[in-house]
Amino acid sequence: MGREFVEQVEATPIIAAVKDDEGLARCLASDVEIVFILYGNICTIPDIVAKIKDSGKTAMVHIDLIGGLSSKEISVDFIKQYTRADGIITTKSNLVAHARNLGLNTILRYFLLDSMALVNIEKQFRQGTVHPDLIEILPGIVLPKMIRKITAVSKVPVICGGLIGDKEDVMSALSGGASAISTSNEKVWFM
Repeated sequence: MGREFVEQVEATPIIAAVKDDEGLARCLASDVEIVFILYGNICTIPDIVAKIKDSGKTAMVHIDLIGGLSSKEISVDFIKQYTRADGIITTKSNLVAHARNLGLNTILRYFLLDSMALVNIEKQFRQGTVHPDLIEILPGIVLPKMIRKITAVSKVPVICGGLIGDKEDVMSALSGGASAISTSNEKVWFM
């Protein structure tokens, strides 16, 4: 399952990140194939996912941002059992492992705020303690040199997300070695 998802990301490098119902409606009208869901709660997430799936798009739920879910594995079980989501996004490596066991696609999100964050990424991948399908680094406007460092250490394709605002940002991330970008900036979805 994960390899097909990675190939889809690499083939369609603009990913819509939606934060509300209005953004979701506009996203569904775009050519974007993959949608990161960054809002909702346990009562609304099944319907949000259904709208995306009914539009023929891939639905990835940022499980950390869904109201009523916790950082425990039961939250992943809920997404698998009660939604048609293709996978999860999270900052928690234990949830990545559990989601993979359930056959869900996984994205492990990192905030690259300083050199300590970079060391943490390198450490986790050297120790082999984490195995997501993809990693997402935020902010997405990091230096291409940092993207190359992360891809060299992780051997996992990288998505750059956050603060991607125009074609120059997209091209900088992609030319630096990112496989894709994610953005809530609707202008980028329609580029």
